[in-house]
Amino acid sequence: MKNIILFLLIFVTLTSCGNDPLPKPKGYLRLEYPKAEYTSYSKNLPFTFDRNTLSDTIKFKNLQDNVTSFGLNIEYKKLKGTIYLTYKAIDGQERLIKYLKNAQNFTQEHTKKADAIEEVVWENPENKVYGMFYEVGGNAASQSQFYITDSINHFLTGSLYFYAKPNYDSILPAANYLQKDIKRIMESVRWQ
Repeated sequence: MKNIILFLLIFVTLTSCGNDPLPKPKGYLRLEYPKAEYTSYSKNLPFTFDRNTLSDTIKFKNLQDNVTSFGLNIEYKKLKGTIYLTYKAIDGQERLIKYLKNAQNFTQEHTKKADAIEEVVWENPENKVYGMFYEVGGNAASQSQFYITDSINHFLTGSLYFYAKPNYDSILPAANYLQKDIKRIMESVRWQ
């Protein structure tokens, strides 16, 4: 009996020595989105652009009583986000300068919450499209913004917003996906 107890004591001692259990690290949800497919969109606008077929609806809003200023909302219900586009006709260089300053100031207002704002210049001289794309890092309200113009007649701005409290880590996959759509809009705009 002593041998059995001694054997069990040695067995338990040898087998119990090992690594302490560690808690499992937090797992993160892996979000995968379908490959983007684009189609041209115009609907009597002073410009055309390519939109992702994943977008559910495009809502049109007159911002003034005339057609010199209006908004388009490209909604992505599955991603819980919207790309807001605002078009303004340019009437002289003074107005263009005003629109440029407003677009740049609007982006700079996000520096309060943003960790960083990366600027990318956009130029397409062949189609007379010039502008700026802003990628906003951190818990800012808008993750991406842009403006484009032909410098003579047309000015278009856009912003990406989600229907949730800003949490950069959780919306980052959707923000990255929609940033590609924004860049496609910028690349595909053709003024009428």
